[in-house]
Amino acid sequence: MNLFTPTDLGALKLRNRLVMAPMTRLRADAAGVPTDLQSTYYAQRAGFGLVITEGTYPSPESRAYPHQPGIVTPRQRDGWRRVADSVHAAGGRIVLQLMHAGRVSHPSITGTDRIVAPSAVAVTGEVHTAHRKRPYPTPHALTPSELTAVRDEFVAAAQRAIDAGLDGVELHAGNGYLLHQFLAPSANRRTDEYGGSPHARARFVVEVASAVAEQIGGSRVGIRLSPAVNIQGALETDPADVRATYDALADGLAPLGLAYLSVVHPEPASALVQRLRTRVGAPLVVNTGFSTTSTRDRAAAVIAQGDADAVAVGRPAIANPDLVERWRDELPETDPDPATFYTGGANGYLDYPRSRAVVPS
Repeated sequence: MNLFTPTDLGALKLRNRLVMAPMTRLRADAAGVPTDLQSTYYAQRAGFGLVITEGTYPSPESRAYPHQPGIVTPRQRDGWRRVADSVHAAGGRIVLQLMHAGRVSHPSITGTDRIVAPSAVAVTGEVHTAHRKRPYPTPHALTPSELTAVRDEFVAAAQRAIDAGLDGVELHAGNGYLLHQFLAPSANRRTDEYGGSPHARARFVVEVASAVAEQIGGSRVGIRLSPAVNIQGALETDPADVRATYDALADGLAPLGLAYLSVVHPEPASALVQRLRTRVGAPLVVNTGFSTTSTRDRAAAVIAQGDADAVAVGRPAIANPDLVERWRDELPETDPDPATFYTGGANGYLDYPRSRAVVPS
C-alpha cells in the first residue's frame, strides 16, 4: 500500500490516496455563485484521488467571508454543477465541504441582522469584511428550535450538492467554525442538553451528521475534525475533556457508516487520532495541520506505516495542479505565492504551471 494505490472511502472510489484539502480561495462572485475560474481550478486538480472543495455556506447566516461560495440558491447550485461536471470530465471525484461560520463572521458579511453561536461569547480579534477589519460581534445564542432549523439547513444543502452532481459532502466540524464551537468548552457555555458535559457538547454535531447521512447516505458523507488544535477561539486545552468529548462524538458517529473521518492534527499516529479512527470505524484521512506543510516523504510514510487510509494536502496543491504526478515521479515542486491566496482573479489561481505540457487528446 502506498500513496498511489486505489482505495475506497465509502461510496467514493479513489484512484490514489492523495486528497486535495479544502482551502478558502475567495473566487466566487459577490452573490456566492461559483465561477468559471473555480470550474477550471478544480478540474486542473482532478488527478487527486479526491478533491474537497473550499468551505461552502449552507445558509446566508452561515457565511464566513466575502466571495465565499454558497449552496443555498439555484444559481449557486448550478454553479457547483458546472464545477462537478468539469472535475468529472477530467476523471476526478469531488465532494463539497459544508461550513457554517457561526460566530466567526459579521453581519456585514452575512447580510443578516445577527451572527449565531452555541453561546453569546464573542471571538477575540477582528474579522475581514469587504472593506475593512471589524471586531467580532457578540453572537446570538441559538435556541433549541433554532438548532433544528440549522440542522435542516445542512440537510438541504447536502441534498443540493448531490443534485448538482457532486459525489458527496464533508461536514466541517473543525477550525473553530460552528460545529466545532459546540465541541469546544471555550465557545459552548450552554447549560441545556447541548452544553456542559462532553456528551452534551457533542450532541449537536452528531445530530447534524445523522440527519445528513439519513438524507444522502452515510457512505457519501465525510466529517472534518481538528481536536485540540486551538484555533479561532475554539480552545480545547484539557486533555481529559478532549478525550471525553471526542469519545462521545466518535460513538455518536460510529453507527452512521460515514465515508471517511478527516482529522487535522500534527501527529497522525498519536493516540488521540488513532482512537478516533477506531471508535468511528470509518476510513481515516489525515492532514498534518496549519503550520506544517505536507511533504511527499511525510505523506508516503503515513500511508506506509498504516497511520491513515489517505492524506489531505493543502498548500502544495495550490501551486502544483499536477501534484500527484510530481510526487509519483519525484519531480520538483513549485512554491505557492501566499500574496495571491485570497486576491481574486486568475493570478495565483489558474496560472501555476504543470511539470509537463498537456498534449490534447
